Amino acid sequence: MNKTVMNAEAAIRDIPDGAVIMLGGFGLCGIPENCIAALVKKGVKDLTCISNNAGVDDFGIGLMLKQKQVKKMISSYVGENAEFERQLLSGELEVELIPQGTLATRCLAAGYGMPAIYTPAGAGTEVAEGKETRNFKGKDFLLEYAFDADFAIVKAWKGDTDGNLIFKDTARNFNPLMAMAGRITIAEVEELVEPGTLDPNFIHTPGIYVHRIFQGSAYEKRIEQRTVRKK
Repeated sequence: MNKTVMNAEAAIRDIPDGAVIMLGGFGLCGIPENCIAALVKKGVKDLTCISNNAGVDDFGIGLMLKQKQVKKMISSYVGENAEFERQLLSGELEVELIPQGTLATRCLAAGYGMPAIYTPAGAGTEVAEGKETRNFKGKDFLLEYAFDADFAIVKAWKGDTDGNLIFKDTARNFNPLMAMAGRITIAEVEELVEPGTLDPNFIHTPGIYVHRIFQGSAYEKRIEQRTVRKK
């Protein structure tokens, strides 16, 4: 049952070129900083990355974009990354922009073992082009397929060696959904404890979903845009 690995390098050791990877987080909150750094160091390329956002130029997924490691981004918000914009406009990067709720629900469907879902989000817009549409009770819904990710990489506040995870605050937005959805789920945590230490009433992701876990270090926890009052 002990699912611990030594560090991020050991956790991502078998992620190959061309892999489809989910990366948890919301903005720069709750992103798997250590695993991203390890992927940059490893130099794995031609990745398809599923994430709510694309990081910023010098942090998060932006580091992988800078190294030209990402072939395709599937995201809902990408407005903070100039390098992303440059690669998109130059045709170097494939991009699928989808509504945020649809992104979350496609993760959820994958975790639940559902092949697809119907959603009203995007019906009658460019998002619907080429997709099956059905009408339920007078309202159009789009068929959206569950994600099929080789790996899900998430970051939690606390976890135990059995893989049970607790997320904190905004980091709960996408991390728990993605933790359920990867064929192999890798979790990095700020604090790793022994089984039985965590209160079962507060566990967000049961260990059954997690395959590898390690205690990370040196978390920067950067803020995308800091706004303060003038003195």
